[in-house]
Amino acid sequence: VMCCCGPCAMYRRSALNLLLNQYEAQFFCGKPSDFGEDRHLTILMLKAGFRTEYVPDAIAGTVVPHRLRPYLRQQLRWARSTFRDTFLALRLLPELDVYLTLDVVGQNLGPILLAISSLAALAQLLIGGSIPWWTGLTIAAMTMVRCCVAAL
Repeated sequence: VMCCCGPCAMYRRSALNLLLNQYEAQFFCGKPSDFGEDRHLTILMLKAGFRTEYVPDAIAGTVVPHRLRPYLRQQLRWARSTFRDTFLALRLLPELDVYLTLDVVGQNLGPILLAISSLAALAQLLIGGSIPWWTGLTIAAMTMVRCCVAAL
């Protein structure tokens, strides 16, 4: 897996000790970074040659904000982490299996293409007064594909 989520992640102590200095000294664009630490640690583990595993019957709890604004801030932090750590993971892609490669590409390319499509639809609406049916269908299809990949 590309992200061993904090609440249910477990690491071999010897592996963690090897990467602790790199993990504690996270920088992005020259600034200290303290978000997305679970994804960052997972990528450090993969880069060091360790294996990650998904355990389908693992159960863990996490805190989820009850109000919309804190929830959106949490989601923004997670999205920034995904994009930032993708740059770290790009060199790993040839070594990963096909599903993980598709997952990394989909997590990053999908939202970007969806945003571009939505902006293009808005521009068409402002300039031409309407949106072609195929634009709405494309946006809906991209959304469904992403949801299906996530569900899979």
